[in-house]
Amino acid sequence: MRKTLYLRIIIAYLFFGLFGFFSVATVISRITMEYCVRDKARLLYGEATHISDTYATDLYNSRVSLEIVQGQMEALSAYMDTEIWILNPSGRMIVNSRQAPDPSVETFVEGFDSTFTAGNYYTTGTFFDSFDKEVLSVTVPITGSFKIRGYVVIHMPMEKVRRDADGILNIAYMELVLLIVLSLIILLFFTEYVYRPLRRIIAAAEQYALGNMHYHIPVEREDELGYLAASLGYMADTIARSEDDQKKFIANISHDFRSPLTSIHGFLEAMLDGTIPPERYEHYLGVVLAETERLTKLTNGLLTLNNLTTGGMLLNRTDFDINAVIRSVAASFEQTCRTRNIHIHLVLVGKILFVNADLEKIQQVLYNLIDNALKFSRPDSDITIETTEKGETIFVSVRDNGIGIPKADQPLIWDRFYKTDLSRGKDKKGTGLGLSIVREIIRAHEENITLVSTEGVGSTFTFTLRRSDRNDVLNEDGESEV
Repeated sequence: MRKTLYLRIIIAYLFFGLFGFFSVATVISRITMEYCVRDKARLLYGEATHISDTYATDLYNSRVSLEIVQGQMEALSAYMDTEIWILNPSGRMIVNSRQAPDPSVETFVEGFDSTFTAGNYYTTGTFFDSFDKEVLSVTVPITGSFKIRGYVVIHMPMEKVRRDADGILNIAYMELVLLIVLSLIILLFFTEYVYRPLRRIIAAAEQYALGNMHYHIPVEREDELGYLAASLGYMADTIARSEDDQKKFIANISHDFRSPLTSIHGFLEAMLDGTIPPERYEHYLGVVLAETERLTKLTNGLLTLNNLTTGGMLLNRTDFDINAVIRSVAASFEQTCRTRNIHIHLVLVGKILFVNADLEKIQQVLYNLIDNALKFSRPDSDITIETTEKGETIFVSVRDNGIGIPKADQPLIWDRFYKTDLSRGKDKKGTGLGLSIVREIIRAHEENITLVSTEGVGSTFTFTLRRSDRNDVLNEDGESEV
C-alpha cells in the first residue's frame, strides 16, 4: 500500500494529540503538583511565622493565657482548613487546634526531631506517624532570648493540595483540547487548500505520464500550487505542440523525400522498360541528376540544422568586413539575376565595416536570405541589401519586391519544412529549411532577426551583428591603419 503524505500528516496529528495528553498526565501533572505544594507551603509558612511572632511568643512570655491562644488557633484553623500545633522543643503538645490538650495528660509527638526538615521549611508525609493520611507540614521555630523555645507546626491535608492541582490540570486539559480543535481546523484548511489541489496535480501528472497531454488541471489558484499547476499545464502543452511538430516534421520530410525519389524511380523504370527511347536518355538523366541534387541539398540542410540545434553551436568568431562579405555573396548570384533580370542594390555604410562574428556562418545566412529573396521576386524587380550602424550594433537587411508573406504565416516561417501556400507554386526546389538555419545561426550569435512583410508588396529580413572595435581605428579614407 502506498503511503501518502496526507496519511503521514494524520498520523502525526494523532501522535500530537496522544503525546499532548500523555505529557499533561505525567510531566505537567508532576510539575503542577510540585508547584501547588510549594505555593501552599509558602502560604502556610507565612501564617506560621505570623503565629510564631505573635500568639506563640505572647504565650511563652505569659502575656496571654493558653485558653485565648487555643481559641485563636481553633478559629484560624477552621478558616484555613488546616491543623495548627504549638510544640515545645521536646515534642510535647502545647496547643492543638483540633483538640484542646488535657493539662493533666502530657501529649507528645513520638520521635519528634526538629532537624527532620533538613534545612527546608516544609515536608510531606504523616509527620512522625501522627496522621493516617499524607499531609503537608510547615514548621517555624518560636525564638526568644536567642534560643528556640518551641515550634509552630501547620498541617494541611495533601488531598486539598491535590484538588487544587487537579483544578489546574483540568484547565490544562481544556486548553489542550482547544489546541487540538484549533489544529484540526488547520488540518481541514490544509486538506481543502493544499492536499486536494495537490492530488489533482498528481492525477494530471499521471495523465501526462500516460501520454494524455491535453488533460486540463482543475486548479485555478494564484499561489505556489496554482503556479505549479500552470507550469505543468504549460509543459504539457509544449510537449503536445512538440509532438505535433514532430508529426508535421516527419510528414514534411517524407513528402520532400518521396517526390524526388518517385521521379527518379519513374524515369529509371521507364528507361529500363523502353517507355523512354534512347535518344531521350540524356534529357531524363539530367532530370534524375537534378532530383538527386535536390535530395543532396535536403540532406545537407537537415544535417546542418541538426548540428546547429544539438549540443550548442561552436562559433569561430573573428573580425571581418561585413560589406566585403555582402558583395562577395551577392556576386555569386550574378547569373541568376541576369537570367531573371533582377537587380541587386547594395546600400552599405562606408567602404569597410567590421563586425565580430563567425564568417562562414554569416555567409550562409546571407546566402539563404538572398536565395530566398530571388525565389520569390518577380522578374524585372529589385533586391536591396543594406547595412546600418547604431551604437555597438550593425543591422543587415535584405529587402525584396516579391510576393510577400501572409500575416498569418509570418510566425511559422522559421519552422522546419514550412512553406506558405503562396510559395508552394513558385519554390519547386526549396527544402523549407533555409530560414530555420538562418534563425539558429543568428541565435547562436545571441543576436536577433526580424521580418517585415506585406502580401503582394515584398519582404524585409533584418538581422543584427556585434560591431567590432577595429572600426574605431579606421581613418577618414576608410582604410585600416592596423
